[in-house]
Amino acid sequence: MTLKAAAAGLDLGGGKAVIIGDPEVDRSEPLLEAYGRVVETLGGAYITAEDVGTTVEDMAVVARTTAHVKGLPIEEGGSGDPSPMTARGVFASMRAVAAHLWGDPVLVGRTVAIQGVGKVGAALAEMLAGTGADLIVADVDSEKCADVAKRTGAVTVDPEKILEVPCDILAPCALGGALSGESIPRLECRTVVGSANNQLATRDDAARPAAAGILYAPDFVVNAGGIVNISWNSTQTRTRRHGRANGWTGSSIG
Repeated sequence: MTLKAAAAGLDLGGGKAVIIGDPEVDRSEPLLEAYGRVVETLGGAYITAEDVGTTVEDMAVVARTTAHVKGLPIEEGGSGDPSPMTARGVFASMRAVAAHLWGDPVLVGRTVAIQGVGKVGAALAEMLAGTGADLIVADVDSEKCADVAKRTGAVTVDPEKILEVPCDILAPCALGGALSGESIPRLECRTVVGSANNQLATRDDAARPAAAGILYAPDFVVNAGGIVNISWNSTQTRTRRHGRANGWTGSSIG
């Protein structure tokens, strides 16, 4: 979050808050309200928002017990779901990378493999389909993957195979650590441009894509659209209440 905010020129960023549990099983209003009370004890030094495993509606519940939450539903005066803006940033990054590699930002006919079609991955797939890109998608949720494929004309593959499929652009849009000393040698892409945080498993993996002839677009630049989307409202609120904005992060259930 610190690198992401700095790269976007924002006086925000800091850490992550995680509620340990399966969001499909453990999510509850009392749990989210308890989380809000913890955030409130920090007195505004930390502002939370939606992230992996949480929703805009969850943030509305969190807001019952803390004022330090952003990304609330639009009908409640918030900025809404940041996922579409994150996806738009990834899409723009792909166009910039395409212009750098192939001299043209147009993605028509380019094959893009998306690992993970959650809120960001699915939105990205729809944007790419609208430009004429050829899509390959994978997700541990087979029903969700099939639905995205039906809507976008994508080909589906097993989640364990998505990193190895031949493609122009690989887009890791699931959890972090996908790029490692084990997986990078198996990549069949020309570039990696995805929304997942912390895609490199270790610091040592930073040099491996280039050594393999693969352009790696830093994830903290590519996926900054979400924090940019809510940053203005977040900064203005904190400036009014606390004098200077100095921290923002996301929350997740995982």
